[in-house]
Amino acid sequence: MPVKGKTPGETYIQSYLRLLQTNPLQTKMVTSGTLSALQELLASLIAGDKKHGSYLTPRVPMMAIYGAFISAPLGHLLINILQRAFKGRTSTRSKILQILVSNFIVAPIQNVVYLASMAVIAGARKKENVKAMVRTGFFPVMKVSWITSPIALAFAQKFLPEHAWVPFFNLIGFIIGTYINALTKKKRMAALEKKKYSKDHHHKDAYFSKTDYR
Repeated sequence: MPVKGKTPGETYIQSYLRLLQTNPLQTKMVTSGTLSALQELLASLIAGDKKHGSYLTPRVPMMAIYGAFISAPLGHLLINILQRAFKGRTSTRSKILQILVSNFIVAPIQNVVYLASMAVIAGARKKENVKAMVRTGFFPVMKVSWITSPIALAFAQKFLPEHAWVPFFNLIGFIIGTYINALTKKKRMAALEKKKYSKDHHHKDAYFSKTDYR
């Protein structure tokens, strides 16, 4: 029995690429939501970061919501604008210019929205806290974008149909995001462990100090 959305004789990749053309936004929303949730889950597994004995934390569905309803529509809009602006322009100069526009206009917008969203998911509710996280994280995130984005976009320009660009960029973001997320979790856990050790050590010293009658 054929899978819903899959016609007889089609491979899953062919079916997915067809859906990207016939239902582009919905397909990108499902893709981005799934990858964002999976990124959070995998990062927790890699870091060994359990909450109440489970790796399936409340952040997982929140990341799915971010991926489906914020990241995917924004990426769909910005990449469409970028592709239309350079439609039919195939010269090397145009391709380089497209990469520059992507890195200095598209990427900053996406990264600001990403950082603001992560701040809210992390519990920030005041504008000042969200702005502080965006300010702190902007240039480190942009450095990663400036390294990976030109390579990813150059690959997409040469080998991929335009409707497949956003999911491809999502996949690159998933790999990099999982690594950074896992690293961040490990650092946070190490800092908490160090803080706990210092606190316990301080209490122990205080106890022996009080009971030392020499």
